[in-house]
Amino acid sequence: MTTDYKRYMVTAALPYANGPKHVGHLAGAYLPADVYVRYLRQQGKNVIFVSGSDEHGTAIPNQALKENTTPQTIIDKYHVLIRDCLAKLGVSFDIYHRTSEPIHHQTSQEIFLTLYKKGLLTEETSEQYFDEEANAFLADRYIIGTCPKCGHTNAYGDQCEKCGSTLSPKELINPRSTLSGKPPVLKPTKHWYLPLQQYEPWLKEWILESHKNDWKPNVYGQCKSWIDAGLQPRAMTRDLDWGIKVPLPHTEGKVLYVWFDAPIGYISATRALFKELSEGKKEFATPRSAFSNPQVDDWKPYWQHTDTKLVHFIGKDNIVFHCLIFPIMLHASGEYIVPANVPANEFMNLEGDKMSTSRGWSIEMHEYLEDFPTKPDELRYTLLTNLPETKDSEFTWKDFQAKNNNELVAIFGNFVNRALVLTQKHFENRVPVADTWQEVDRKVIDELKLFPERIAESIKAYRFREATAYLIDLARLGNKYLTETEPWKLAKTDLPRVGAVLNLALQIAANLSIVAEPFLPFTSKKLSEVLNFSSKNWSDAGNPSLLKANHQLGEAKLLFEKMEDEVIENQLKKLNDKKKGMELAATPAEPAKPEVSFDEFSKMDIRIAKILKAERVEKSKKLLKLQVDTGMDVRTVMSGIAEYFTPEEMIGKQVTILVNLAPRKIMGVESQGMILMASDKDGKLRMLQPSEAVAQGSKVS
Repeated sequence: MTTDYKRYMVTAALPYANGPKHVGHLAGAYLPADVYVRYLRQQGKNVIFVSGSDEHGTAIPNQALKENTTPQTIIDKYHVLIRDCLAKLGVSFDIYHRTSEPIHHQTSQEIFLTLYKKGLLTEETSEQYFDEEANAFLADRYIIGTCPKCGHTNAYGDQCEKCGSTLSPKELINPRSTLSGKPPVLKPTKHWYLPLQQYEPWLKEWILESHKNDWKPNVYGQCKSWIDAGLQPRAMTRDLDWGIKVPLPHTEGKVLYVWFDAPIGYISATRALFKELSEGKKEFATPRSAFSNPQVDDWKPYWQHTDTKLVHFIGKDNIVFHCLIFPIMLHASGEYIVPANVPANEFMNLEGDKMSTSRGWSIEMHEYLEDFPTKPDELRYTLLTNLPETKDSEFTWKDFQAKNNNELVAIFGNFVNRALVLTQKHFENRVPVADTWQEVDRKVIDELKLFPERIAESIKAYRFREATAYLIDLARLGNKYLTETEPWKLAKTDLPRVGAVLNLALQIAANLSIVAEPFLPFTSKKLSEVLNFSSKNWSDAGNPSLLKANHQLGEAKLLFEKMEDEVIENQLKKLNDKKKGMELAATPAEPAKPEVSFDEFSKMDIRIAKILKAERVEKSKKLLKLQVDTGMDVRTVMSGIAEYFTPEEMIGKQVTILVNLAPRKIMGVESQGMILMASDKDGKLRMLQPSEAVAQGSKVS
């Protein structure tokens, strides 16, 4: 296998532009990809990093229906939201493109036609689900039913989001249409299929033999399972109005399958990048010495030359498409390379449950940025230390607080701050001279030299948790060194020795500014400003002489701030409130009671009254005894609201009361009326009150 690559093509999964994306998505694909790419750039490698919005498929028109708008409005809205969130969190794409762009439609249709003209697609008429009420064939995502693998009752026709199994619509138990809610019927329709089974020998050689030792076990295992079970032909077209039109005659109403066109989005994004570069409309995310005069066709080596390393960063639910279907498409076309690695991550859970935007159990990226606009690196660090690299992991707000306070603040930030403050105090904010090294210094220098290679090897092996641990260990080394040498005490008796200690501490800080860049880019930039040191070249890391004696340092500032308990408690409350709100919104209202005539309704006399007195009723958990002023009289009303309202909070309130309800004795007390309340979907009672104070006895009509 080729290991000396001339260039790198790195992709991160194209997110559906049908809604905001949560931090689990960030941990799954975008953050590890960004660390990898930033490291390659520091190495001076020729690397392109692309992603973009996946704007086709049924998820888009489905969301448009929910928001009562058009698919175009949906993709325009969420493309911008997702793009901006990723940028604010430091994900440094060379281009974040869109599959709705003409260049993507052109690229997808070209690849489809290449396969079609080579006779590699089979034309088949098959029975597919049809909604008779909506008069439409149903794409996979327009069909829901019970998953045959785990029993989840709302699995989609292509995938169960609960267990992650890939499905076909006919596997669903009790399928129903999302358009009408009715069971669909089977009806014949013509489509073009990619005969995946014909490529099994090639897949076995390419994946099962060639990548057995270098692909992640979770990725390799899923691929092996699919191949061993035997692949089946898969339709590459769908009956839909929204999508890329099938480029063949007499195919009205048919579009390319979203999983045919979506991964081609990586290619079209690269084409768009070089088109814009050649026209002077765009620059690279970071300066690139490899291109002094980019041309429009310079995208081709990244996708068509074997000395390019293609790496896809994805989540585990996309493994089958990126490791089997898309590579078969690329291989069959005869023009493109296939991925050298697909380091897919598993899922990140949240506070003991699966992260889910639809259930309200998630931290959306834009929500985090609204609450913590100056703390992108704090989130990056917490996620990186707990990436779901080979198994599911979990994000908790308490862990976020602990990682921030106990590691970023107490170790990284504390070390840098101590070194800077002491230098400012004793050496006029200039790097002091180090005349001689003692044994303790030489041990630290020897250890410092090992860190860049340790971190690099972990990144190259896609072990980002391990690499992040090495990063904080370097800060820990500096912190330990200052604690052992105690320069604040030495300053009273041996200032030259203090100078040597602080010189080495500042060298460690300069090294941190380099090796932290892939992980904590905002902190790395801030630290570079504090040190007045600009190098980001990985080859400079490990050097104990990066800062020259008498080098003028910048203004000292704290790199991180402590996170208080109240902040975390507010986030937990916000999370639980959001979930509860989503559950209530999804809960159907109780059916209406039998009709009543207007004459029957008009007999009810509903008034506004004021609570004068309130007390609990002995031996009852539910009852309050209320004295109310109805404007006509003062009367006693027994009300079963004690589980929701205290006597103290009821006194003085204006409430809605049915005054002509026949009196009846409750717990030995005659009740003369009924306080009216709204019963929410969660069973909690809410007071029905006028929006502003009105006279007692005012009629409700």
